[in-house]
Amino acid sequence: MNPALAVTTAVTFLWLGMVLAISFLETPLKFRASGVTLRVGLGIGRVVFRALNATEVALAVVLVVAGVLGGATGRVVAVGAAAVVVLVVQVGAVRPTLARRTDRVLAGEDPPRSRGHHAYIGLKVTKVLALLVTGALLLAS
Repeated sequence: MNPALAVTTAVTFLWLGMVLAISFLETPLKFRASGVTLRVGLGIGRVVFRALNATEVALAVVLVVAGVLGGATGRVVAVGAAAVVVLVVQVGAVRPTLARRTDRVLAGEDPPRSRGHHAYIGLKVTKVLALLVTGALLLAS
């Protein structure tokens, strides 16, 4: 494997691991911790997801650049691009809606549940699958 594709592989699995650890482990567990109210959990989540999304954007850029430089196959490019597109939709379309609801909760309001949260989770699962397939294709090449 050439060095650029090795970087692409490492970045893919690093990104995948971060999403799994934060989104599917840390996030649900924090609301089970003693003394963590909805407002406190949302405040923490806002900081954590802002940092995660910024890191994801950086990893996506490295993934694209290293993949192009390494001459990734068309299948790797297509599935990796799907993960990047999902991230763009999450950050650009769904997260702002969730942030507005979080603002209301943090201001003491009790807004109705949002379907945006389900969309965010669905996109997250899609991104995880895309990253997993991208990594598997890279390992197989």
